[in-house]
Amino acid sequence: MPTAELILTGAEVRTLDPARPHATAVAVRDGVIAAVGDENDVRDWRGPGTETVALEGAHLVPGLVDSHSHPVWGLEMATGADLSAVRDLDGLRHALATAVRTDGWVIGFGLDHNVFGGRPVHRRLVEDALGGAPAFLRLYDGHSALVSEAALTRAGVDGPRSFVQRSEVVCDADGRPTGHLVEHAAMDLVADVMPRPSYRERRTRLVELLSAMAASGLTGAHVMDAGDPELVGAVAEETVLPVRLRFAPWCMPGADRADLDELVALQGRKGRHWLVGGVKFFMDGTVEGGTAWLEHADCHGQGTEAFWPDPAAYAAAVRHLHAAGVRTATHAIGDAAVRHVLDTVRALGPGGRLAHRIEHIETAPDGTPARFAELGVIASMQPPHTGYTRADHGDEWSRRLGPERAARAWRTRDLRDAGAVVALGSDWPIAAYDVRGVLATARAPLGAASARAGLTGLQALEGCTTHAALAAGEPDAAGRIAPGLRADLTAFGLDPVEAPADEVAEAPVRLTVTGGHIVHRGA
Repeated sequence: MPTAELILTGAEVRTLDPARPHATAVAVRDGVIAAVGDENDVRDWRGPGTETVALEGAHLVPGLVDSHSHPVWGLEMATGADLSAVRDLDGLRHALATAVRTDGWVIGFGLDHNVFGGRPVHRRLVEDALGGAPAFLRLYDGHSALVSEAALTRAGVDGPRSFVQRSEVVCDADGRPTGHLVEHAAMDLVADVMPRPSYRERRTRLVELLSAMAASGLTGAHVMDAGDPELVGAVAEETVLPVRLRFAPWCMPGADRADLDELVALQGRKGRHWLVGGVKFFMDGTVEGGTAWLEHADCHGQGTEAFWPDPAAYAAAVRHLHAAGVRTATHAIGDAAVRHVLDTVRALGPGGRLAHRIEHIETAPDGTPARFAELGVIASMQPPHTGYTRADHGDEWSRRLGPERAARAWRTRDLRDAGAVVALGSDWPIAAYDVRGVLATARAPLGAASARAGLTGLQALEGCTTHAALAAGEPDAAGRIAPGLRADLTAFGLDPVEAPADEVAEAPVRLTVTGGHIVHRGA
């Protein structure tokens, strides 16, 4: 009989496998679960090279997955000063005045829209703190930035621009840029001329980041961008990636048939613990940035246009990829964006339908959850984003939408109750990557969503395990602890299902196993 490389004993195993819901021991061979049961079931798998870990009552669950993250591209997004703790303009000016310069630039990320207190985002609010330095400050949503006059000058941006996608260099009445850049194409004008970390710096930061993610209990992430296959591939050859990465490269407005066929050709490209699987679209932007596609305009008269200037072209691109057997994931925050994606999937017809995904779904009217279930569309949601809103609706997100739409915030429980698959994630670096925080806020939503029912402890766990596996199209390979499935496992010092949500947020992580490799050992 073959022997196992790893045996875990003495655990409270919650398998999420209906055939055997609970166990106390697991054996692993060649990165796959070989046996699940009790001591007697794994005894014969021991050999001279087997490592045995006594978990002494720790709670073992299927390896946790972040269903929406940016751990490679995010290395550049999360560069410079962390501005996430800034709460007002005085605090922002102080942070910028004291920030470390990078080749003369002030670079920052995580800036909360609420810092501006309802004022328009404008460079004049911060220029005096910069001393003439070029500055690029990403707002927390990742879809907009505030840049200084010196940065605009270096990029040669002195007026409005036209883009294939819905983006904007915001200008004043005289046509002068205010420094507010909305959506990726506009931000790239300045990002392309600012300092960038070296390959060595990015490699070091990637390993450190993935190791920290594993220390929170993560074993996998659905990466909603193309990442950097060369960087990831090189790291994966040199060491074991602590977190399994599944990339979905972007399809942007203007993509022609050749571009779509290139995305199809990328599918299945892989290495150890990484692969390309899926394509990411954007149907809109963000509520705070005024670019979420809404059925009715927000309080500033914005939000009535899709990110794809021709929404029918988006639908045609999805049809092309669907016919090629490629799953899609579409960023859709506003109610009109969500509706259009659901309508697009419905038009694909029932025959051989793939399980396509919608990302974010921050506000949706009654009736929408049932459509997800009816069409088999995966809802991919990020509970930690609720922390950027306020229960009294005094935040920028709620003010823009108004009380009726703000009351429809993050309907995770409604979606689950309707029978939809709900995969959970963080959207790092938009929110913290710690998967324990994802589990906690899924059960106890914050801010505008706090009045809504959260998920049960079991539903939250499923969102990072079995439902994450369904979202990736691999329910027969992952998401449960059962023989033949991948040996991705997470052990906590408490029961993540039964313990209170606030305790889950700080739960000790005793062990993280990815592909049979122990990638984190806790105290």
